[in-house]
Amino acid sequence: MSQPWREAPPGLIVAVRATPRASKSALLPGTPEHFAARIAAPPVEGAANAALIELVAKTFGVPKRDVTLIAGDTARVKRLAIAGDPERLAGIAAALYGAGHER
Repeated sequence: MSQPWREAPPGLIVAVRATPRASKSALLPGTPEHFAARIAAPPVEGAANAALIELVAKTFGVPKRDVTLIAGDTARVKRLAIAGDPERLAGIAAALYGAGHER
């Protein structure tokens, strides 16, 4: 089964499809290729990317400095690196992804 994350030392890489200007921010199960992120911030001057980094950090329980946007700065689908224990982070990703998908 395909999944929107993979372990990559020193942590995890996740794919996220961002939708800015949502009523509230949330990271949700998406498709086999990416998570879905609803971002309250508008896509202006990096505000949505900053809000996405904050949302991913909060969801995975890491400091914002441990989340890096590595691809998709101006695209809807983005890839983010999350530094930390790969097994713990993968467990969080699997729980989040499993919330909206049958195993």
